[in-house]
Amino acid sequence: MVDVSELKTVEHDVLIIGAGGAGLRAAIECANAGLDTAVLTKSLLGKAHTVMAEGGMAAAMGNVDPRDNWKVHFRDTMRGGKFLNQWRMAELHAKQAPDRVRELEEWGAVFDRTPDGLINQRNFGGHRYPRLAHVGDRTGLELIRTLQDHSVHQGRIEVYMECKALRLLKDGDRIAGCVAVWRETGRFMVVRAKAVIMATGGGGRAWRVTSNSWEYTGDGLTMAYDAGAELMDVEFTQFHPTGMVWPPSVRGTLVTEGVRGEGGILKNNKGERFMFRYIPERFAPETADTEEEAARWLAGDKNARRPPELLTRDVVARAIKAEVEAGRGSPHGGAFLDIASQRPAEYIKRKLPSMYHQFKELAELDITKEPMEVGPTLHYFMGGIRVDPDTQASTTVPGLFACGEAAAGLHGANRLGGNSLSDLIVFGRLAGLGAAEYVKGLDGLPAVDEEQVKAAIRWATDFLNRESGENPYVIHEDLQEMMQAKVGIIRNATELAEAIERIAELRKRAEQAKAHAASQYNPGWHEAMDLHSLLTTAEAVTRAALMREESRGAHTREDFEGEREEWGKVNIVIRKAEDGSMEVRKVERGEPPEELAKIAFATIEDLEAGRV
Repeated sequence: MVDVSELKTVEHDVLIIGAGGAGLRAAIECANAGLDTAVLTKSLLGKAHTVMAEGGMAAAMGNVDPRDNWKVHFRDTMRGGKFLNQWRMAELHAKQAPDRVRELEEWGAVFDRTPDGLINQRNFGGHRYPRLAHVGDRTGLELIRTLQDHSVHQGRIEVYMECKALRLLKDGDRIAGCVAVWRETGRFMVVRAKAVIMATGGGGRAWRVTSNSWEYTGDGLTMAYDAGAELMDVEFTQFHPTGMVWPPSVRGTLVTEGVRGEGGILKNNKGERFMFRYIPERFAPETADTEEEAARWLAGDKNARRPPELLTRDVVARAIKAEVEAGRGSPHGGAFLDIASQRPAEYIKRKLPSMYHQFKELAELDITKEPMEVGPTLHYFMGGIRVDPDTQASTTVPGLFACGEAAAGLHGANRLGGNSLSDLIVFGRLAGLGAAEYVKGLDGLPAVDEEQVKAAIRWATDFLNRESGENPYVIHEDLQEMMQAKVGIIRNATELAEAIERIAELRKRAEQAKAHAASQYNPGWHEAMDLHSLLTTAEAVTRAALMREESRGAHTREDFEGEREEWGKVNIVIRKAEDGSMEVRKVERGEPPEELAKIAFATIEDLEAGRV
């Protein structure tokens, strides 16, 4: 029997689970508000997926093209998200991103510069103008470095590293903290808190080919769901079009969109620049349809239309898949991404240093001389915990907040590249402000229910205490293979229904998994515990994908081609029913604010002329 009184217990005003860009920005805001703040991460500080966002952060600063402004950025975001974005979130993001980037500069971020000394901005897919403030191709790393350095000086932030959150605790309906376990020692800890901010990212490790590393198992989404929070838009899983498919040493590794932003082109096995065949009608007026016009854009002609390689990620990913299925793919099932023929070697090394060094060392591939072999890799969750746009508060659980990739709303059906980093700093700050306001309204710490603590620990230790059971790594591999095959980039009702059945079977196996050896230094035990999050996340994605009978953004149904007007009026929301089953329902979006609708549907000419 667990004696809760003997467990280490710590108390804080706010607990932030996750130490990426969103979590650290939220922590800084909470500390600024005078709150005793804790950050808990199951990995090491600095090893967040924020560092994988290499190309830049989107903010309409107008430093390279003065025609850019928040309205154009808002329009691009809504169009990229196929108008399923939460209007208010897209508005807040577009308006506040420039100030957040300048704030990072004040805190010590060293951005690339224009000849005039302004923060430089580069082109990226789906963005009308050069909009991404960047540090070579290491922007996410610079963001993390800057936030960590600034947070160290706050004085009110306690960091618990290599500590895994297991379950949220509640006092009645409201959040009371969490139960956690130290990865090194296997000892449990109770963290009491007035509010919890979830900044844990997505759950890409449920798929076999993914850019995500081991931490991305859907923990935050699952803990929130189990505590009564709603999930939204989780059917929209982004397959980044350019993950390495060969050699095996770098399979799934992300090739930043900055490679295409700096002029990289996509070719098939016939040497054809195939993206000209896949320009959607809605993007045709803004996209070059000849190599000659694309070459003028590359040479710096601002009046030339953008190359088709810079279409939105869903379009590029489907195009690569179509070429492969037509027999025109690369030898290992992808396409060739070539920047060597477009830019001098010194330019590539200066603008894309990480890409150059990474593939030179890990794959013996010199991107200044030869093309990369790339294909779609599971990269990002557009959906997540359903929140209020202004405060990032959970719609159903008082005291729970979410930001970054763990929260839903900003990206709709498809995220534009570069919007992820500015998402972190805009909504990390708003989550911190929202949590601070909530905490100030409380008299003291919520009570901790000892039975909830005991249940969490009993569940975790069962994997260690049973006499026999299946290897959790085998179950995880079976899940990955199944999700890759049946809930991939192209979906249909038959395979989705089969996936739901398989997930139920895998869940039964996971409940009887066995973690060998003791709790200290035991990655197999943590793998066994992660299975619950992986399976819950996979089931949510699959059930939402089955319900949405259309193709929109990153969600493609071969049995329901094209967007359907009726589905553009609803978001799919998931919550845990009283009987423990997963409840999936359609929620009407409501009419957009009139002024925002005018901006979103305006022509670019009207926006440039100031008529909207």
